[in-house]
Amino acid sequence: MLMACNNNSTTKTEAFSSDNPFAAESTLPYQTIDFSKIKNSDFPPAFIEGMRQQMEEMNKIADNPEAPTFENTIVAMEKTGQLLERAMHAFGVLTSANTNDELQKIDEEFSAKFAAHDDAIHLNPKLFKRVEAVYNDRANLNLDPESLHLVEYYYQQFIIAGAKLSDADKEKLKKLNEEDASLSTKFSNMLLAAGKEGALVVDDVKLLDGLSEGEIAAAAANAGNEPGKWKITLKNTTQQPELSSLKNREIREKLFEASWNRAERGDSNDTRSLIARLAQLRTEKAKLLGFPNYSAWRLQDQMAKTPENVFNFLNQLIPASVAKAQQEAADIQKLIKEQGNDFELKAYDWDYYAEQVRKAKYDLDNNQIKPYFVLDSVLLNGVFYAANQLYGITFKERKDLPVYQEDVRVFEVFEEDGSPLALFYCDYFKRDNKNGGAWMDNLVNQSGLFGTKPVVYNVCNFTKPAKGQPALLSFDDVTTMFHEFGHALHGMFASQQYPSLSGTNTPRDFVEFPSQFNEHWSLYPQVLKNYAKHYQTGEALPQSLIDKIKKAGTFNQGYAFTEYLAAAALDMNWHTLGPDAPLQDVNKFEEESLGKMNLWIDYVPPRYRSSYFLHIWSLGYSSAYYAYSWSEMLDHDAYTWFEENGGMTRANGQRFRDMILSRGNTQDFAELYKNFRGKDPSIQPLLRFRGLK
Repeated sequence: MLMACNNNSTTKTEAFSSDNPFAAESTLPYQTIDFSKIKNSDFPPAFIEGMRQQMEEMNKIADNPEAPTFENTIVAMEKTGQLLERAMHAFGVLTSANTNDELQKIDEEFSAKFAAHDDAIHLNPKLFKRVEAVYNDRANLNLDPESLHLVEYYYQQFIIAGAKLSDADKEKLKKLNEEDASLSTKFSNMLLAAGKEGALVVDDVKLLDGLSEGEIAAAAANAGNEPGKWKITLKNTTQQPELSSLKNREIREKLFEASWNRAERGDSNDTRSLIARLAQLRTEKAKLLGFPNYSAWRLQDQMAKTPENVFNFLNQLIPASVAKAQQEAADIQKLIKEQGNDFELKAYDWDYYAEQVRKAKYDLDNNQIKPYFVLDSVLLNGVFYAANQLYGITFKERKDLPVYQEDVRVFEVFEEDGSPLALFYCDYFKRDNKNGGAWMDNLVNQSGLFGTKPVVYNVCNFTKPAKGQPALLSFDDVTTMFHEFGHALHGMFASQQYPSLSGTNTPRDFVEFPSQFNEHWSLYPQVLKNYAKHYQTGEALPQSLIDKIKKAGTFNQGYAFTEYLAAAALDMNWHTLGPDAPLQDVNKFEEESLGKMNLWIDYVPPRYRSSYFLHIWSLGYSSAYYAYSWSEMLDHDAYTWFEENGGMTRANGQRFRDMILSRGNTQDFAELYKNFRGKDPSIQPLLRFRGLK
């Protein structure tokens, strides 16, 4: 069902009324969003009224003449803003996964207003005084552990937001926050347009030699099936999947350049001046809040705590990763010369020749294994099967619930005893009105306070097959499906009283732990044999190919990890700029800052260039992209525990659910992990699984 909001436009904000779809809780199962009733024009009035209602509720708490208590202050704050939250959940999935021009305009219009609204709450002195009073008296309140943690959480969030600033500095901070929010939204929209316009169009199918018939058909469909045209759309990463197959070096170079320069063309979608200002205003914000740089402020509530700890962590990984990448480059250069070529290895050559090295070293051809990875089987017989074996949950597809785009599927999730647990939406195919990458989020948050069960969704960007063709995945795509479903499990197993602490509302350097941990089951023999079956013959993936996939598991990890570490370092370098830093020359800063860390390598470009680094400029990962490797340390260490204790069993799965996946943000995360593992995490399993040790 195509949702109505893509077909309605408005030029002015309508008055809020009881007919607005967000005016009351949804009557659908799990209070999930009724996308069939939403129009673009519903959002502005819902946002305005939602902010008005929440501010009225907050002011009532602030002006309460009674002495501050946990119930009349902290719990009362948890109950505010329900209308706004309903509208924001719907708006979030649409603007990220199925946007249009009007939604983008609304997004740009309201981003600064939302920032101002948040500041009006966290910088309210009377409200903070009540929160502080409860916090200071917390030892005498006889609260349960989750409630006590909620008090500490609220106090920390107010402090981080600047609650102790002077009135004059609060006004300065508000302006900086509004500008940051506005520019971040503008960046996201510019990047989406840059990605669309940067797609590579070719007019000779021979230039696509090396791509499969299905990929060529998809490229023709991307071009609108215009005779003589084929379009390769861009994923929001530096390297593009087609680079591993395209035989024509000139076309590979053009595709790479289209990706590398998508947001640096000197046109209206060139993001460089915008991100230079974003970086600068974040240094201004840090200075105002009393911190030496933005990262020092940003990392207060993360596991890593300080920029120094992050850099120390990265510096433990960089030497081994770069050394491995250099070895891999030597192997590729040798192959290039053996084939009679005298050119030097470039970034756009890497994937193409790496694939050949993979075939030569491990006799593994991605096109040989793709027929065994059919999306539907991976989902039902792999992702869902693994979850059933570990946690006992089952899934039933529902086609009676409205979705926001025709490719979206919905499944109801049940506990082992048959009781309802959650709804799960999945949206796997890339579109030109969808952000790049893959992610998970909630449409409805789990909360004992409101009696709501979780409604979660996964979004990916796999190539949609031509009509009538199966959706065949690379093993990287398979891993992505397991990864995002790990996030989904984290959300579905939430069992908190308070929504602010529920599910995936955790630090960035912990939230990737459950998702990366779940990747391990994609190659677990019992799971792999259950889903990896040839789409034509039904034959199971032969053991010989399974052995090759496992042997090749550490192949190209020097490159893969180095491109990731370069992006993580780039994030930290941008956000550790000192006070009063001037506007930076983006390209010069990028090269020089990575060069100092031995990460500016011509043939291993960063996974994301500054100009299209959506995570750090728009998605909330500023100073937090390192979190993937920090969480990877946790995930490999945790999987080592499973290896030591019998592997995939219901008992082990239940223990992991009870001690990790269901805990939300209810205690210190270092303690949480140590309670599960029995000791602090070790970096050694990460190095071993990456093949760096």
